[in-house]
Amino acid sequence: MKLSEMKRVLAAGDIQLTKSLGQNFLHDVNQLHRIVALAQLTATDRILEVGPGLGPLTAFLLQHTKHVLAIEKDARLVAVLKQSFANAMASYATSCVTADACATRGGSLELLHADALDFLKQQPRDWAEWKLVANLPYSVASPILVELAQANSGPAMMVATLQIEVARRLMALADSKDYGVLTVLIQAAYEPTSWFKIPAGSFFPEPDVESACVCLTRRAKALVQPGPQQGIFVRVVKRSFSQRRKMMLKLLKQDWPAERLVNAFEALKISTTARAENLTPEQFAALTTLLCNSTT
Repeated sequence: MKLSEMKRVLAAGDIQLTKSLGQNFLHDVNQLHRIVALAQLTATDRILEVGPGLGPLTAFLLQHTKHVLAIEKDARLVAVLKQSFANAMASYATSCVTADACATRGGSLELLHADALDFLKQQPRDWAEWKLVANLPYSVASPILVELAQANSGPAMMVATLQIEVARRLMALADSKDYGVLTVLIQAAYEPTSWFKIPAGSFFPEPDVESACVCLTRRAKALVQPGPQQGIFVRVVKRSFSQRRKMMLKLLKQDWPAERLVNAFEALKISTTARAENLTPEQFAALTTLLCNSTT
């Protein structure tokens, strides 16, 4: 969808974009091609797209995949999408007999009018055979990624366009300024593989921040398994980063006995003066395991 067509569709529907919903639509065809290439799409893939907007990425996804589930919060845009992708939605209603048939005539589209974060929380499902490919609304990008990363079965891959500061946190390594809570929570289940910047001029309207597309691949085995231990892991990580310049041992004493913490730190050869930014996701996971298994 070219920029001129975007403007025409918005004008025809008398649609005024809402900044609070992060409605900055990617229209640059070259950048859309790069996103699709990064996702390594196949004809049998099932794709979750959050915030399709006017559908420029949706159109590319339907050309390369079996099925797209698109979740859009804005009712005005849902109406536009229904009109633009009527044939693809009809394919979903009738279903494709085979994957080859879907690939031949284009994938099917399932369109939901919903708040994506609420949907993910309230209707958990097995996403193991899916990929997330989306230009995420910047205001909810981080919580959506965390929700999927902590699901019992998260997507095999997550390719997301988001604010560049968030991208840097997702890609960060321990002992770097961008390393923090988001980094550890995501990297416990996913490995960041690659990313690229997207110029502001590729969007309409142009966002006030820089953007980037990141690729996260699900680990063969998550560092922390879903269940009670995952809740403790989140608690450890958030408490440890609650005051970055303080030693995490002192911070964790608010939740665990000092003796148990010291024993765990010594067993893992973690300095008692370490700060949260010094520990890798693997060390956070190992510390969580010891705290869960030890007794007071």
